[in-house]
Amino acid sequence: MRMTTHRHTRREFIRRTSVAAAGAPWLAAWSSRAGAADPNRKIGFALCGLGSLSTGQLAPALQATQHCRLAGIITGTPAKAAAWKAKYGIPDKNIYNYETMVRLADNPDIDVVYVVTPNALHAESAIKAAQAGKHVLSEKPMEVSVEKCQKMIDACRAANRMLAIGYRNRFEPHTMECIRLAREKVFGPVKTIEAGFGFILGDPNQWRVKHALSGGGALMDVGIYALQTARYISGQEPVEVSATETKTDLVRFKEVDETMAFQLKFPDGVTASCRTSFNSGSLNSYMVQAEKGWFGLVPAYNYGGVQGRRSDGKPIDGPLVNQFAAEMDDFSQCILGNKPTIVPGEEGLRDVKIMMAIYESARTGKPVKLA
Repeated sequence: MRMTTHRHTRREFIRRTSVAAAGAPWLAAWSSRAGAADPNRKIGFALCGLGSLSTGQLAPALQATQHCRLAGIITGTPAKAAAWKAKYGIPDKNIYNYETMVRLADNPDIDVVYVVTPNALHAESAIKAAQAGKHVLSEKPMEVSVEKCQKMIDACRAANRMLAIGYRNRFEPHTMECIRLAREKVFGPVKTIEAGFGFILGDPNQWRVKHALSGGGALMDVGIYALQTARYISGQEPVEVSATETKTDLVRFKEVDETMAFQLKFPDGVTASCRTSFNSGSLNSYMVQAEKGWFGLVPAYNYGGVQGRRSDGKPIDGPLVNQFAAEMDDFSQCILGNKPTIVPGEEGLRDVKIMMAIYESARTGKPVKLA
């Protein structure tokens, strides 16, 4: 999603910080001839899908990374290929379309394929990339079904390649500090979480409102941020969800959800109330109530300008970072150092599984238990 009010300035793109975090053990060992030979080299990224996110955020972010470089592109639009070639000096041999991705196997310039296509096309491109021997970074949501998410995981595992999901805010310092406050119980055990993210959708003909491409509406696109917040702040997986969907524009949002309110229950009694919408620009925050105080972010999910508050009056501070640059640098370091990523495919699959339960609850009007 391109949020024009949240763009970074050039100075903001340059200012960044390295991110270090521990995650769940990677399920398959990884080896790379080039990575093992030279840990200081820059990892070559190919952007797969040259829409607004790649154009406005990812390509500029790659210029601000420490450990990555824009090495190639994959697009179905020849005019875009020509424009990107001219702007970024991409050689012809590193320009592909979706049908020629098999040839990536013969190109050592490209280490990672960053999949930035519409949601329902993520698996197709990710699997092709893995089969060509490339690591995969996929934009969120991972895919539109649990089955397709699992196919992505299986393909990367079979190819012995790493798979990460583009949860950019997991590398945002204010967010990381809130996770620390929750984990270390600075204000005691977490009791409740309220989170919301939405925006006013522009072009009524874009792929986000076509279910065959998006898999859903506001929930899949930006509600996933609120869901992620509930999961990483609580440090648990929900055991029950309930949801209510509302629509004010039955024409524009005929195929997808316009607004979704959902509640999550966690094993230790923590509850989360979340809301997302394609028709509200005021949803962009989260608040955590703990036993002895509270903390949260307002705004919480911008590309920049995130701000935090806590009940004891102390600031929630952090350096200004380009979240996409930090995300890609971290994945590059995971590849070069054979380290686990904190945002593996299994993390994306969990979110999709929960979102499918949320849609079921909204459809049936009943709570849905989660295994």
